[in-house]
Amino acid sequence: MAESINLDVHNGGKPEWYLTLLQFQRPDGRKALWQVVNTFTLYGLLWCLMVMNRRWYQSTWIHLGLLLVAAGVQVRIFIFFHDCCHQSFFPSRRVNTILGYICGVLTFTPYESWRRSHGIHHNTVSDLDRRGHGDVWTLTVEEYSAAPLFKRIRYRCYRNPLIMFFLGPAYLFLVDYRFPEKGDRQKQIKSLHITNAGITVLFLVASWLIGWQTYLLIQLPIIVIAGAGGVWLFYIQHQFEGVYWARHHAWDPMKAALEGSSFYQLPRLLQWFSGNIGFHYIHHVRPRIPNYHLQKCHAAMVTLQTPTTLNLRDSLRSLRLKLWDEKQNRLVGFGGNMPACKTSGSL
Repeated sequence: MAESINLDVHNGGKPEWYLTLLQFQRPDGRKALWQVVNTFTLYGLLWCLMVMNRRWYQSTWIHLGLLLVAAGVQVRIFIFFHDCCHQSFFPSRRVNTILGYICGVLTFTPYESWRRSHGIHHNTVSDLDRRGHGDVWTLTVEEYSAAPLFKRIRYRCYRNPLIMFFLGPAYLFLVDYRFPEKGDRQKQIKSLHITNAGITVLFLVASWLIGWQTYLLIQLPIIVIAGAGGVWLFYIQHQFEGVYWARHHAWDPMKAALEGSSFYQLPRLLQWFSGNIGFHYIHHVRPRIPNYHLQKCHAAMVTLQTPTTLNLRDSLRSLRLKLWDEKQNRLVGFGGNMPACKTSGSL
């Protein structure tokens, strides 16, 4: 746990240091373009190497190694997509939208629908009365204890790491994102159709050039591995020991940003693949700060200390956290850290 945050409030309810973040909010077209060039070039090269390996060498180990790197690059491409959804990557709104659609096709994610859902997430993070959209399904101890047996089984399955980080992401990106979400309007549905059409065209062109079997042997594992990595990053950004949650009447958006989001301190290489998204508490304070400014912003904020810094070992311990205990104001597991369920013989 780091030093406490200086929350002296000025400037219309915002902390004194809040306005200093504006200098990092301005997009830099050159930095954005360089990120696009080096990332997309590497992604294309990895695809070429995997195709060459399948045709000439057929080495499983080479294929797996290249797949892991390509999946990491796709996570980075998703961060570009994420920044485009916030209109923070390029200075031009039009360029952000175009790149967002392109990245959406490459990551199998509809631009406008995800942008809407993610906006709701930013407006409701850590609010116990506004759960259920763009977040990790989290029940309170009381809700879990009072739930029917089938719901408790479903919740336990959802919270199982195999389902949450592997089967779940595969279903999400390959199936769920192919259909409209509840609440989607014409704009989101049109975006969905464009993304699905783009994925179909990409499949047809790739099938013609390299064969559909080769395309699927490369694309499907990349989606599954990258999806697992992306969901893990999202999970650990908001599910950790010491995280802030509150009922709506007591919910503080600044505390939700600073204490409801983590600083995930990753090795430099993993930080590159994850597009600096580990500085997540800063992102929630100022969502319009592009990924390439997050590290400098973090270093410059001397008075802003992240309440929870997680390294790789710390993050793995968060897997045991399953429920929010409103009496203790913390996340707990299913075991001895929560009261026994009221229904006899229940999970």
